[in-house]
Amino acid sequence: MSPGDVVLVGRAASVQFTGRSGFAFRIIAVDARPTYAGWVWLDGYQLDGRGQAVARRRIFVRAAGLRRVGTPGPSLRPDRRS
Repeated sequence: MSPGDVVLVGRAASVQFTGRSGFAFRIIAVDARPTYAGWVWLDGYQLDGRGQAVARRRIFVRAAGLRRVGTPGPSLRPDRRS
């Protein structure tokens, strides 16, 4: 994960993010400070279905639960390169 990546945040990333399909999140910073194994603080923007930023957020998530996505759109299709 690095700044500029767009990931899908849902229940697999943390139980606090429930919902049918989660939300797209554009990472602007990854906190390098140590935390629980496999977990990370991310700064970024929550995106709407058109890929537009709707809220700036700082989230605490399980890195293995994030999915990289291609261009955010209504379907939020996973990026085939990941």
